[in-house]
Amino acid sequence: MAWTREQMAQRAAQELEDGFYVNLGIGIPTLVSNYIPEGMEIQLQSENGMLGMGPFPYEGEEDADLINAGKQTVTELPTTSYFSNADSFAMIRGGHINLSILGAMQVAQNGDLANWMIPGKMVKGMGGAMDLVAGVKKVIVVMEHTAKGDPKLLKSCNLPLTGKGVVDMVITDMAVFEFDKSGETPRMKLIELADGVALEDVKAATEAEFEVAV
Repeated sequence: MAWTREQMAQRAAQELEDGFYVNLGIGIPTLVSNYIPEGMEIQLQSENGMLGMGPFPYEGEEDADLINAGKQTVTELPTTSYFSNADSFAMIRGGHINLSILGAMQVAQNGDLANWMIPGKMVKGMGGAMDLVAGVKKVIVVMEHTAKGDPKLLKSCNLPLTGKGVVDMVITDMAVFEFDKSGETPRMKLIELADGVALEDVKAATEAEFEVAV
């Protein structure tokens, strides 16, 4: 039994720290806003010029003018501030965001990330992804372990890269991996298994080589 999307978001929320400025990517990462630990002060930043996003609104309480970078309706907080797109990217490129939680199509065993295009199929533009992985202090990828049965954790990415060696942690529906960047080449390390998932299951669904720390 693998984790659900909500459980993956809950696991990612465990990486938050009090006082963090955090950017959440489109897809599963946006769910993290619903699982911020009570009493913890987190400022969620969006590329479209919003700092201080609250959880998703209840049905019927949406405000079409309050959206995140993925055009989903969000809520504001007493501390919310608004600013230009240029100021938003100055925060990102200036290293002022502590953590970015992104989705991905592929992650390589050396921490390379591909999450913005599939040639001939999905070419929407990279959005803020390249700036985020280059300017943010820590990058966490939250994604499903496979796509139609094919591994998404690979020896090397075969899709256009978003960034080289930028991933610090991957949370999938099967497991959690960290990247040890103390040597010349980052090393991928399994640190946690999802409930009911065996190590053999993870190995069978993963092309990338990894160390086991669980």
